[in-house]
Amino acid sequence: MVFTAEEEEVPQQLPKTSSTSLTTSIGDGIDSPQPLPALTVAWTSLSCFTGRMSEPARCQGEGGFGRVYKGHMENGQVIAVKQLDRNGFQGNREFLVEVLMLSLLHHPNLVKLIGYCADGDQRLLVYEYMLLGSLENRLFGPAGKEPLDWNTRMKIAAGAAKGLEYLHDKANPPVIYRDFKSSNILLGEDYYPKLSDFGLAKLGPVGDKTHVSTRVMGTYGYCAPEYAMTGQLTLKSDVYSFGVVFLELITGRKAIDHTQPSGEQNLVAWARPLFRDRRKFCQLADPLLHGRYPKRGLYQALAVAAMCLQEQAASRSLIGDVVTALSYLAAHPYDPNAPSTKDSKTCPSTPRAKTHRRTTSVPDAQHAAESLILNFPDMRKETVRGGEFEKDRTEGSGSSSSFGRNDCLDVPRLLSVPNGKVCSEGNNIQKSTVKVGTREN
Repeated sequence: MVFTAEEEEVPQQLPKTSSTSLTTSIGDGIDSPQPLPALTVAWTSLSCFTGRMSEPARCQGEGGFGRVYKGHMENGQVIAVKQLDRNGFQGNREFLVEVLMLSLLHHPNLVKLIGYCADGDQRLLVYEYMLLGSLENRLFGPAGKEPLDWNTRMKIAAGAAKGLEYLHDKANPPVIYRDFKSSNILLGEDYYPKLSDFGLAKLGPVGDKTHVSTRVMGTYGYCAPEYAMTGQLTLKSDVYSFGVVFLELITGRKAIDHTQPSGEQNLVAWARPLFRDRRKFCQLADPLLHGRYPKRGLYQALAVAAMCLQEQAASRSLIGDVVTALSYLAAHPYDPNAPSTKDSKTCPSTPRAKTHRRTTSVPDAQHAAESLILNFPDMRKETVRGGEFEKDRTEGSGSSSSFGRNDCLDVPRLLSVPNGKVCSEGNNIQKSTVKVGTREN
């Protein structure tokens, strides 16, 4: 969803909302009535505004299951109204799931649902308005816009990861977003990121279950390989998608871009050989940054992205560890007055890091972040052919499950740091949980 241009007229004030409930079937193969304790908006109160929606010029953006318009409440609050396509069961399912999720889940990095309308065949969602539109539009929009600087990119990544962490670690049961991509990250004032479009979200596995099986849905280029191949969805599927978005932020390239030369159209496939040669790391930085980024910060960011993009889901980091790492990077901004790396053909060697020993003088968050960024498992090879994910056989290896060292991303070696334990295994950060329906400040 993209929220941009202005509306000239101000519609009537939305009525005072009241609690209500809807009963529906949610999920694939799950048929259990779910109460939706959301706020209702009467169709009559929106009719003067929605009556103009038939005019094409009024449409400010279009998502997978509806169009988005901008309006104002009488009290001056700017709102975004998404009108869902009234044709098809899938659109109605998405509407109900989104109302359920955004009514019960509250976090600063999730877009706020103000209300909804379900009168007759009308299906509308009323959100807070996000001033700067989507990350996709801001990152890949029309030429001429000032490109996002390095510090802003790290801030957006850290905030989006916090929203995902809330869904995975704080909601009970956990929620799998299933459609994490740059167009679903909306930007508010000062580039504050919020996740939107929860129509594909699923409740995660509980108890002894390791995954939920469902129809493969989502967006090509962002889907985790195991989900695309088997339909088995886990929290780590979202982590892979996050890695793709983070790589978009670092490189300035789209996940899938058919305007690129053959062999460079899939972002992850294009980046893989560059990951394996630290002399080419600077080639992964967005050219629009013009070298204005910290070289070591780039290495660390690439390490986090690579960890999220592990082929084996179990080898990917927990999103909480990613949040710790990115919060550390965002808290150490790049000094724009520092020397630029522009025109550098290769990345200079970074100084060898000293082995960290945990002491009371090193804050837990900093230790965890540095441990995560600098020490984690190798990244396996994967390719995309004909829309399906396939494992590459390493040349000279006996099977597709056997990989040579030269074909893996050995991050500790690339960053010139000693080997160590993975943060997700060695770090004992406590994670609190909240039952669905509670609010996190």
